[in-house]
Amino acid sequence: MTDGEDRDGRAAREQHALAGRTVVLSGGVQGVGGALAVGLGRAGANVVLLTRPARGAVTPDLLRVVDEVDASGGRSMVVAADVRDELAVARAVAEAAARFGGIDVCINNASALSLAGTEAVPVSSFDLMLQVNVRGAFVLTRVCLPYLRSSDNAHILTISPPINMAPRWLGDHPPYTLSKYGMTILALGWAAEFAGVPIASNCLWPERAISTGSAVSILGEDAERWSRRPEVMADAAVSVLSSPAHEMSGQCLLDADVLLGSGLTDLQGYGGENSQTDLFVGG
Repeated sequence: MTDGEDRDGRAAREQHALAGRTVVLSGGVQGVGGALAVGLGRAGANVVLLTRPARGAVTPDLLRVVDEVDASGGRSMVVAADVRDELAVARAVAEAAARFGGIDVCINNASALSLAGTEAVPVSSFDLMLQVNVRGAFVLTRVCLPYLRSSDNAHILTISPPINMAPRWLGDHPPYTLSKYGMTILALGWAAEFAGVPIASNCLWPERAISTGSAVSILGEDAERWSRRPEVMADAAVSVLSSPAHEMSGQCLLDADVLLGSGLTDLQGYGGENSQTDLFVGG
């Protein structure tokens, strides 16, 4: 059986698991978020895209993602809410639950980033990373919890890294590292807190650099040589979210490990033939 056949067979199984499920996704228009939305749509899910109000206007990226979700067999819904605004998030999630009959999955993907060191990061940027990354994940998850409790296969998936205490990662950009590790600690805490429901809570992180818009702006035409396409994260997320909640929780997962563990034997189809390991992976 070829890798293509492996992927087709796995997709068919996972479509059955996610078909009709409702997923709330923050930061779901560009880069990894857009790929997650489209991948979930292809699996038959209802995809609720939580976008910042300032970005709530119709844009080419938003139209593309919505069209791809709807054309692939899923159903899309766009709601404008800043993840830092508890009341706005609560209204958005309630609206989504009313339309689709509940919430089954919460994906914390929205993130603010600055890779500068302590002296170079303004306090305002430090605050923004904590508010979007940590507080935003807390707010969205907390708002989704009453609905997740009613799902028969509830998942929280947080796009955050394994906690790597190597000096390299602690010292390179402490403000950003703190914010992403904070997301991971919350996710692991939720796994323990809600194990009895059960609500699965896991982290997912790219093993190698992903060709997001920022990567393309830096690397130009070489972006795909030095980074994998974001679909690798989408396929891994679909695999994780297709599993029964009681089987896997409290894990910090790398996309490559998930896909290889699901039976895919070759990741070359995702590009990045010369890609480097991503932040927080390895020493």
